Amino acid sequence: MKAMILAAGKGERMRPLTLTTPKPLLPAGDRPLIVHHLERLKAAGFRHLVINHAWLGMQIEDELGNGDTFGVSIEYSRESEPLETAGGIVQALPMLTSSGEEWFAVLNGDIWCDFDLTLLAPPQDADALLIMTDNPQHNPAGDFCLRPDGTVAENGAEMLTFTGISLLSRRLFDGMPPGPAKLAPILREAMNRKRVRGLHHRGQWMDIGTPERLRELDRKLKGDES
Repeated sequence: MKAMILAAGKGERMRPLTLTTPKPLLPAGDRPLIVHHLERLKAAGFRHLVINHAWLGMQIEDELGNGDTFGVSIEYSRESEPLETAGGIVQALPMLTSSGEEWFAVLNGDIWCDFDLTLLAPPQDADALLIMTDNPQHNPAGDFCLRPDGTVAENGAEMLTFTGISLLSRRLFDGMPPGPAKLAPILREAMNRKRVRGLHHRGQWMDIGTPERLRELDRKLKGDES
């Protein structure tokens, strides 16, 4: 099974840091954010990765190359303009499913999380598996509801935050034309058919959406390593 790291955003909330550096290459704990993903994916057994990029994307290719340095194989899905999450996945589908794979993992490039990626097992009765976590201060209302039976709904009693880590089936994107498209409406439609399941991650997770959170993660990682 392959994994995709989403790295095509402009990182506008991270300016001025991202005026000259793509957000996935911003350092935390003495190495770029995206390298933490590579290390965790490799440790979980993922060897074939796809990374999409647009803004300053060639810097990502120059930094990571074909992945040999990190013990993985990397292909790049180059976007002339950001295609949003679903649009980026649709463009990358030929790479993600080149050997007939039905499922693939997707990780946002601007998060940090200690979730055990070996737990990403395809559910038999769904088209998506979302990793959810407790709501942080910057997202108190949460994103979706994780029901007691393990299915995910738009609303409900236990609202949690989507971590940006998921396992998706190619079936979700059947018939989608190329071009910009968001993932949330696709997931909501699948939720209405009870075809989305979730796992509650109770460990550490951070959305690195601002310079302050990047500094916080940098302090955390350097403290963990000292």
